[in-house]
Amino acid sequence: MSQAPETASGAGAQEIVETRGDERVELLRADTNNDGRTDVWVVDTDGDGKADLFQFDTDGDGKVDVTMVDIHQDGQPNGVVDGDGGLPPEQLPPTIRV
Repeated sequence: MSQAPETASGAGAQEIVETRGDERVELLRADTNNDGRTDVWVVDTDGDGKADLFQFDTDGDGKVDVTMVDIHQDGQPNGVVDGDGGLPPEQLPPTIRV
């Protein structure tokens, strides 16, 4: 039986999310609004090649606003927190358009 996702309330909540492991292998980064900065991070934290950590920049400021974990890798979020959940992604240099 799956539980409802846990949610931290309030902007800037400092809640740590539990992941499957301690690795951070980024499987995908996406710039969804074409501003040259990453808006979505899909991460494998246990090295099995499957995503279990999802992070989103919902306001385009280049910082993670929402973190979701799928500990059981069953497509059901086990935790959703406001902010980076203690796992901030490495920042990439801005994309240069020519």
